[in-house]
Amino acid sequence: MSHRVLVVDDDRTVSDVVCRYLEHAGYEVEHVGDGLAALDAVRERRPHLVVLDLMLPGLDGLQVCRRLRQGSEGVPIIMLTARGDEADRVLGLQLGADDYLGKPFSPRELVLRVGSVLRRAGEP
Repeated sequence: MSHRVLVVDDDRTVSDVVCRYLEHAGYEVEHVGDGLAALDAVRERRPHLVVLDLMLPGLDGLQVCRRLRQGSEGVPIIMLTARGDEADRVLGLQLGADDYLGKPFSPRELVLRVGSVLRRAGEP
């Protein structure tokens, strides 16, 4: 079974790289570019994991994370963002992110973190 990963990022260059690396690693990948679309995609398609940028148009990534954690969706979240100072990392993790990776980032490291978070979440 292929794991479904939702990539939420409004930067097309970043999302293209992330999607390409995840697909090459065998994941089924969907991309959306804003927070409201992310919430809809999680509810409708039930991804196994979300890679979430913080700076999104409309509903930002922190609000998306907060809403996902308040609802019944227990989907693991990896925050991938340019906001990498300690305060942002701590806030993201306090809101329920399972991992946090700052930009610039290594796509190979992200793929490994996705696998690690999925294992910890009990996904086969």
